Amino acid sequence: MTPPGDPFNAAGDPELSRLLEGYRQDVAALERLSEEIGAVRGRGEAAEGRVVAEVTQTGALAGLTIDPRAMRLGSTELAAAILEAAAAAARDAERGADDVLGPFIAGTLFDEDDGREARGR
Repeated sequence: MTPPGDPFNAAGDPELSRLLEGYRQDVAALERLSEEIGAVRGRGEAAEGRVVAEVTQTGALAGLTIDPRAMRLGSTELAAAILEAAAAAARDAERGADDVLGPFIAGTLFDEDDGREARGR
């Protein structure tokens, strides 16, 4: 019995070669997209800029800067300022992720604008 050939060997089949090249390009594009999404950071401020938070695209806190003058706020107000800055940073990260994803999904089924138009909304 002859073992099956390499399914990714497109020698002699131009259509298969074209499809495989398209597949490789799609995979490379998805890898770049994943790296770009992973690099997205959001930044938010509160308490007149005395509290600055940085979050990843997933909302995980990546940095927190508290100006010494913010210590005069008291623990309750400082905690509220930290949460406010983190929430603003998360919104900023979401906008950043949308900016990265927008061109990638434009014109696909995942494009909310195209989907609404297609459904007649």
